[in-house]
Amino acid sequence: MSHPDQPVDPPKTSDAPQGARPDPVVVVRSPSRPAPSAATPRPRGGGSLALALLLSLLALAAAGYVAWQQWQLQRGSAAYSQGVTTLQQRVDTLETRLGGLSDQRASLDQRVDDAAAVNRSLREELLGQAERTRNLEDAVAKLAEKSLSGHAAMLLDETDSLLRMGEERYLLFHDVRAAAAAYALADQTLAAVNDGAFSGVRQSIQAEREALLKSQPVDQASALQQLQALRGAMDSLPLKPLDVAAAGPATDAWSRIRRALASVVTVQRDHGAPLAVANARFAGELAALDLAQAQAALLAYDSEGYAAALKRVDASLASQFDDNAVTVKQARETVKQLESQRPANAPVQLGAALTELRNLRAVHALAPAPAGSTAAPTSTTPRKGGARS
Repeated sequence: MSHPDQPVDPPKTSDAPQGARPDPVVVVRSPSRPAPSAATPRPRGGGSLALALLLSLLALAAAGYVAWQQWQLQRGSAAYSQGVTTLQQRVDTLETRLGGLSDQRASLDQRVDDAAAVNRSLREELLGQAERTRNLEDAVAKLAEKSLSGHAAMLLDETDSLLRMGEERYLLFHDVRAAAAAYALADQTLAAVNDGAFSGVRQSIQAEREALLKSQPVDQASALQQLQALRGAMDSLPLKPLDVAAAGPATDAWSRIRRALASVVTVQRDHGAPLAVANARFAGELAALDLAQAQAALLAYDSEGYAAALKRVDASLASQFDDNAVTVKQARETVKQLESQRPANAPVQLGAALTELRNLRAVHALAPAPAGSTAAPTSTTPRKGGARS
């Protein structure tokens, strides 16, 4: 309990240690009267009170810090618990997915095993089918060998004969139409044979037939008609005049002498030709014979003979007939036009289809190989895809 009305004596300087500052004097003023002029000294119990207040503040701060740390720990613990719960859920989800994937993998493994088993069975079946196919091919080959007899042999013989006839017809008479017709009949006959091995022979026959048709000139018929018409017109063509007509009545002495001698001796010009050529009928017959030879050469595809005959006709027209006549000029122009249409000199090579047919027949043992033929011996050649059983 303080006594504000009683002054407090200041401490003595003699009692304080040297160098120490004196305690501050706290002057407590009374509310009822004014403060004294001199400062009153503070009681000694104020320092402990301040220390107590400081300690209480420190304790309060420590308690607040501890409380805040506890709150942070609780908050972190709650977040950690929530994170652990989330991770646990994700782990459970992953385990579920891994379990599903394991089931799927087991299912896929089962399917792969099933597919491998199916592939093994299919491979075995394929090998069995291949073996059956080889056996079937062998059986079909034997059946084909047996079926290529009788009627088939007769058709092949007829094809052989037609091919030989067409070839000989062309070589002997150069008859392209007849040879092409024989080849067409041979192709039709060979088409009736039920065997695919002769398809190559049919292609060869068609190729040779096309070559024959291409070798025949398109305008052969018109050329033959022009030659025939020219032969018929030879008798009506005028010959060259052998003597020149007299210019007029002679008045000089030499003219009178020539007239006098003309009654005794007659001189005529024959242009170096025999006397029989002067006859119009004989000259026309010679030219007609040359035209007939040109016709024969055209039918025989003899290019050189055709050109030589037409040259002889043109020479006859130039030497024996009147060049000033319109009919003779037209005849010579026709001869030159026909000479420019000479047939091809290269003959068509035939016989490949016939040789191929005979070789195939020899291979199939349908007929003995002809003498001098280089065909393969009678045997059945193995086919690709497997050995014969």
